[in-house]
Amino acid sequence: MTVSPLPTPADDPGAALHGRPVLVTGASGFLGRHLVRRLQRVGAEVHALTRPDGPPRGGPVARHRADLGDADAVRAVVREVRPAAIVPAREEPGCRVVLAGSIEEPRGDDPPVSPYAAAKAAATGYARLFHAQDDLPVTVLRIAMVYGPDQPDLDKLVPHVYTALARGVAPSVGSGTRGVDWVYVEDVAEALVLAAVGPDAPGRVLDVGSGRAVTIAEVVAELADLAGHHDPPGLGDRADRREEHVHLADPRAGRRGAGLARAHPAARRARTHAGLVPRPHRGRGGGVMVVAGRGAH
Repeated sequence: MTVSPLPTPADDPGAALHGRPVLVTGASGFLGRHLVRRLQRVGAEVHALTRPDGPPRGGPVARHRADLGDADAVRAVVREVRPAAIVPAREEPGCRVVLAGSIEEPRGDDPPVSPYAAAKAAATGYARLFHAQDDLPVTVLRIAMVYGPDQPDLDKLVPHVYTALARGVAPSVGSGTRGVDWVYVEDVAEALVLAAVGPDAPGRVLDVGSGRAVTIAEVVAELADLAGHHDPPGLGDRADRREEHVHLADPRAGRRGAGLARAHPAARRARTHAGLVPRPHRGRGGGVMVVAGRGAH
C-alpha cells in the first residue's frame, strides 16, 4: 500500500527529509504515532521500530520489531534501514540521532525527582559523551508535558480527566496545585523533525515547551467547563506525589540558537477528543516554541 504525501510547502524544513529513510523508535506510542504522520506528510521514507510484543499496526510505513535493550537486534535493523535520521536514538555512521529527553531532568546539582528523570538524565549524559568523544551528530530534546489527541494511556492526566467527564463522573486527581509546562503533541513532533534537519542542531541540548506554568487545577477546571460538568472536579481525591516540582522550559535563547528555535502559532489547541477540546493555554498568549538550552560540550 502506498500513500502520496500531502503537498509540502517549499519553506517547510522537514522537506529536507523527502525520500530519505528515517527510523522512528517507539513508533507505536503517543508521540511516535504523531511523528510518523509528520514525516509521512513530507514524504520521508519512514521506518517504525516497535517492541517485539507490540500490537500489530498497518499503514504505509515499513515496520521493524526489536527490543531496544537487544543491541544486536537493533544493530541489524539500523544496518538494514541505513537511516538519514534516527528519532529517538541509536547510532549509525553518517546519520543524525535525535534523543527524546525530559524537562524533568535535573539541572546543576539538583537530584533527580524520579527514576524516570534519572534515566533520562543518564541518556542525555551519554549523548553528550558520544558527541564529544566520537563526533556523533546527536541532539537531545528535553520535552515538557505533552498533551493532545490519540493519547492511549488513560492514566495520564488529560485523557483520564476527559474520559471520566465523558462518562459523567468526577475524575480522581491530586490537589492540582502543581504547575506544569504543557506542550502540544504536534509541536513536539515538529521539534523532532527540526532537530533532525537543523544545521546547527547536533551537539545541542534543547528544551521543548512554553516556559509557562499552568496548574493541574486550571486544566481540570477548563476541561470540566468544556464538558458542561458542574459538580466538584475531584481535586484532592488522590495524594500528591512526593518531591513534585515545577519544571519549565528555558526560553532565554528565544528564537536564536541552534537553527531550531522557531515560534509556533499562538497557543495551538488540541483537536476534538472524546467530545472535549482540552485547551490549557487559554488566555495566556504566546505559543509553544523550541528553545535552545545548553550546548553538549
